[in-house]
Amino acid sequence: MILGQVTGTVVSSAKHPAYRGHKLLLVTPIDERGRPAGDELIAVDNAQAGIGDRVLVLKEGNGVRQILTGQTGGILPLLETIVAIVDEVQVP
Repeated sequence: MILGQVTGTVVSSAKHPAYRGHKLLLVTPIDERGRPAGDELIAVDNAQAGIGDRVLVLKEGNGVRQILTGQTGGILPLLETIVAIVDEVQVP
């Protein structure tokens, strides 16, 4: 799992059919204190997230496919999906 912040949306006119009907968001990985912690990635939104939201991203192709296959009925060529919107991170 990756903690991240949604920084933008991704729009494309040509894409693999598996992406149709799925919102794609640009996510910057962050550390537990909210500081950038890696390269941006594109994730399928499965939690109705928006720009500025802190999110959990599942970055493991098989797990992502298991989550989304039930919704679409087919096998999807996806690697990352947003699985939760994070309300709070507590750091001692």
